[in-house]
Amino acid sequence: MKRYFAGMTDTGNVRNVNQDAYYIDPEGRFFIVADGMGGHAGGQEASLMATQTIKEYILEHWDSSDQSPILLKNAFVAANNAILKDQQKHPERSDMGTTGVVALFREDEENPWFANVGDSRLYRLRGHQLQQITEDQTWVAQAVKRNALTPDEARTHPWRHVLSQCLGREDLAEISIDQMDVQPGDRLLLCSDGLTEELADTIIASNLKSIRACETAATALIKAAKDREGRDNITVIIIAVGSLDS
Repeated sequence: MKRYFAGMTDTGNVRNVNQDAYYIDPEGRFFIVADGMGGHAGGQEASLMATQTIKEYILEHWDSSDQSPILLKNAFVAANNAILKDQQKHPERSDMGTTGVVALFREDEENPWFANVGDSRLYRLRGHQLQQITEDQTWVAQAVKRNALTPDEARTHPWRHVLSQCLGREDLAEISIDQMDVQPGDRLLLCSDGLTEELADTIIASNLKSIRACETAATALIKAAKDREGRDNITVIIIAVGSLDS
């Protein structure tokens, strides 16, 4: 299926440094968003390193016989190892880490695959319904699953930014990998939590539904997040599947 896409990142209203990173394959085969942590230099370095390593691994192994889940897993493991190696060389960045979310389209597969670590998200808008496809790897998300918190409580909980998994850790245990159904007319959104911290799903859905051009929609989402407070870096990638007029 034909894909139209655009990406954008913004430092936001409060931070001095943008610790987010993203990459869009020019052919629209894969898309990456990463949100770094661990101080200005560390977070920026970690997200850039993860994005670059995942990109290079996927490109190098694109024509291999590896199935997409294996390709994604190995790319994330390579990114984790690259960050760990850099931490050893630069002890001042020993606490750096990053989230990562990737959407991968291969022509011989009917539907795309995705992978994520941390709380950067992948959404799908179909018709009027916006669905979060990824599951946050955070303390509050686990608490909601245990019914210890409600979704509304989780949204404002002081521990909502505490990750249970991130790239840059020896104990990385879970890379969430799955396949998602897409249809012509769907819109996909990859984003850092600088967007979702400020905007409710209804506002995100409204922008994705009402704005035809992906680049214009990305600009509108970032502006809306900054108009509310823009406390964090904000990164979005929008993918329109099929016709832009759908």
